[in-house]
Amino acid sequence: MTEPSKVIHIRNVGHEISENDLLQLVQPFGVVTKLVMLRAKNQALLQMHDLTSAVNVLQYYTSVQPSVRGRNVYIQFSSHQELTTADQNSQGRKGDQDSQPNRILLVTIHHMLYPITVEVLHQVFSPYGFVEKIVTFQKSAGFQALIQYQSRQSALQARSSLQGRNIYDGCCQLDIQFSNLNELQVNYNNERSRDFTNPSLPTEQRVAFAQMGNAAAIAAAFSSGLPPGVTGTNDRCTLLATNLNPDKIDEDKLFNLFSIYGNIVRIKLLRNKPDHALVQMGDGFQAELAVHFLKGALLFGKRLELNFSKYPNITPAADTHEYAGSSLNRFNNNAVKNYKYCCSPTKMIHLSSLPQDVSEEDIVTHLEEHGTIVNVKLFEVNGKKQALVLFEDEEQATEALVCKHANTIDRSVIRISFSQLQSI
Repeated sequence: MTEPSKVIHIRNVGHEISENDLLQLVQPFGVVTKLVMLRAKNQALLQMHDLTSAVNVLQYYTSVQPSVRGRNVYIQFSSHQELTTADQNSQGRKGDQDSQPNRILLVTIHHMLYPITVEVLHQVFSPYGFVEKIVTFQKSAGFQALIQYQSRQSALQARSSLQGRNIYDGCCQLDIQFSNLNELQVNYNNERSRDFTNPSLPTEQRVAFAQMGNAAAIAAAFSSGLPPGVTGTNDRCTLLATNLNPDKIDEDKLFNLFSIYGNIVRIKLLRNKPDHALVQMGDGFQAELAVHFLKGALLFGKRLELNFSKYPNITPAADTHEYAGSSLNRFNNNAVKNYKYCCSPTKMIHLSSLPQDVSEEDIVTHLEEHGTIVNVKLFEVNGKKQALVLFEDEEQATEALVCKHANTIDRSVIRISFSQLQSI
């Protein structure tokens, strides 16, 4: 079996199928950085911007037969880990096609000390010609963007003028290559992507992403049915949390709690209403889970009120905390397992990523300020130390989780979640 790769191999690609058809097939799962049509073989190679996006594509189309223009196509991981110009030439493309400039640029930004938005990129690149579309994304190599000009000449001039230059003094250096995509697919206009030819696009991803990108994980985790009241069709991602304790709550504590139910995009405490906060989840399904399991939970002596916000997303600002790229988001990997473990706050918490030489006394010392610990049990799973800690009540366990998740014990960053076990 071929090991997972960012590069996806598609078979049975008839001549009636265009590059844009294939882009639409996979675009709900992430950005495509390269695409090669192997017309002589009725095949294609697509490179996603990261491995997780490619895995999501394969997971979804394992249970759903992909069809393009009435033709079934077949998807698998490629033996290539990256697509290069040499790979494309060897697959039968004309050599001079690859060497010619394209109107779409792939931009990598190094030494990014200041945030780079679609607006900043538009200001930098628009002097060289009309910019039609911009898509930004985060990769292991750093922050990247695809920029589509109206003409190839504009792209050539922009690359010639801007390659190696800094956006700001001493930082945000531009590394510019030509993409081999013919057209960027943009579905929404916000701070991460923009179609300047279509200002009427919605500002946020709709439920289609949750339904497609998470479909395999949701189906596997909730095979016996979704929790009562959770529809799986909600398209509202932003939640309004009220009746918070303003003296004890902050954005990171809210992140620790809400990240149990999905990935967090950003959080904003409302300064004019200190007991209010906005929490933007990764998609509408995860927002539904948070409302279902957290509404009415006790946190720092207050009973949490939780409702869907009238705002589709939180606008980035100086007083907004960004979490979209955080490695602490729990649903980047093992989504099925994390969905299965979703539950309302309990008296029992589960600790993982513990140091190997940790003792029960160390754990008690780390957590006892948050309440009365009834029992502790250390154990190993696949050679890794984990623990269960039983508190006197749910509120104490919740406080321990929001305050100590992602803290360190002996240089190990620990992870905490609620356990559905009733006793140790």
